[in-house]
Amino acid sequence: MSWTPSRRLVLQSGAALGVLAAMPSLAAGSPAPGGTLRVALNITPSVLNPMLARLNSEYLLGELLYSGLTTLTPEMTAAPDLATEWSANEDATEWHFTLRDNAVFSNGSPLTSADVVASFKKLLDPATAAPGSRNLGPISDVVADGDLGVIIRTSSPYGDLPVALSYPTAKIVPAALAEGDFESLATTPVGTGPFKLVEFSPDQRAVVEKRDDYFVPELPYLDRIEILTFPDAAGAVAATMAGEVDLLTEVQPPDYSRVSSASGLVGLRTPSGRFLDVVMDCTVEPFNDPKVREALSYAVDREAMVELVAEGYGTPGNDTPINSAYHYYSEAPLKAYDPEKAKALLAEAGYPDGIKLELVASTKPGYRSAMAVVMREMARPAGFDIAVQTMDHSSYLDQVWKKGKFYVGYYNMQPTEGTILNLLFTSEASWNETRWNNTEFDKLVAEAEATTDSAAREKLYADAQALMRKDVPALVPCFFDLLGARAQYVEGYVQHPRGANFALHKVWVTEDAPTR
Repeated sequence: MSWTPSRRLVLQSGAALGVLAAMPSLAAGSPAPGGTLRVALNITPSVLNPMLARLNSEYLLGELLYSGLTTLTPEMTAAPDLATEWSANEDATEWHFTLRDNAVFSNGSPLTSADVVASFKKLLDPATAAPGSRNLGPISDVVADGDLGVIIRTSSPYGDLPVALSYPTAKIVPAALAEGDFESLATTPVGTGPFKLVEFSPDQRAVVEKRDDYFVPELPYLDRIEILTFPDAAGAVAATMAGEVDLLTEVQPPDYSRVSSASGLVGLRTPSGRFLDVVMDCTVEPFNDPKVREALSYAVDREAMVELVAEGYGTPGNDTPINSAYHYYSEAPLKAYDPEKAKALLAEAGYPDGIKLELVASTKPGYRSAMAVVMREMARPAGFDIAVQTMDHSSYLDQVWKKGKFYVGYYNMQPTEGTILNLLFTSEASWNETRWNNTEFDKLVAEAEATTDSAAREKLYADAQALMRKDVPALVPCFFDLLGARAQYVEGYVQHPRGANFALHKVWVTEDAPTR
């Protein structure tokens, strides 16, 4: 099959659509090969199949063992991974990706276009139930163009496709497994990533070792990475401060000042679109009444929430998942804390004497339950009598997430506005927790994604955000900076505002690192 791109859109791609044709530059400094990195987590990676990953810890492990067509830069643009270059036709409905010719799976088989086609068909198959598959864009067809070419067609113009393909679950596996023994990936990873798995003990640790046949010859720098799971954030912090851990990718706000000022450690802080939200099932009482949801939105002091829950390491939210970290953020006056207005709205909704609710929060990360308790107290003067129920994270995932009617959610920043909105809030969202199902909103998001005109897209996304602020399918009271810490001898690690990208293959330890 032959394919001829539009020269104009190829040129546009580099400037406007985030396309790069060469490997991103490595971290500054003098990388030293060898050594072991110990990474602390407090949420266990329990899923090894990369297409089924749900948690940051699983995204981290998947990134070490697998590759996608593209990867996401800290500037939220697409960079090469298995694809070295790409281009699109005039209306961005057909994209051509050129694969590198030296990528090899950990089982020894070379990467070909057949593996990419089979992987995407498996990812997009509803029976696979791959989290975030909706975030890959309106893909209608994926076909091979020779051994090292792939054509991806979309049902509508989609200039964000290269960025969307960097989604953490969009990893490439051998065609033989995608089409055959797919279940084996639950125990035996087979990817083209920079490392191979040598040990995996759920709830304890995972160990990976360097692959000598990784497609970037000088990478990875490290010989070995040990991923250590701690039962809680306090344990991970204590181990880091005791020198038992080299990198802490997540630090809770109450611990950050202490960790970042500790001898031998460097604090890491990056503004982000990561947020907590209060999910309300809009199909059941009392949340099927917009006045109840609006009342709750006036029962929260957002600036105080940042101070009390984020310890000042964040920014107020305004009931959309889009903040100033996104390109098409639409600024609007911050909703004021107004208990009297909230009480009046509750009365209009039929609750003149107030309302009793039960709010569920996972214990991980810790600021989920902290926000629930703070919200309980803030909302009391407005007539909300909220009982807070906390539970361990595994029980929350099984019993509450996507099932409960009133709970605290927690989400990373996504590469684009359309990605986060299609993940959580459109009617066909991968994780349609609120079941808001607003057709006007769906149309705005779809039209925004389908246009490559920046001004038109800005207006459409602004209208979508305004609709969320008015109708409040979920309460978004604050955003969180990313907080972490590393030992001084750890170099090359860059916090990614997305929160789900780690690039540990570019990390090294200096000669000051302790011998282990």
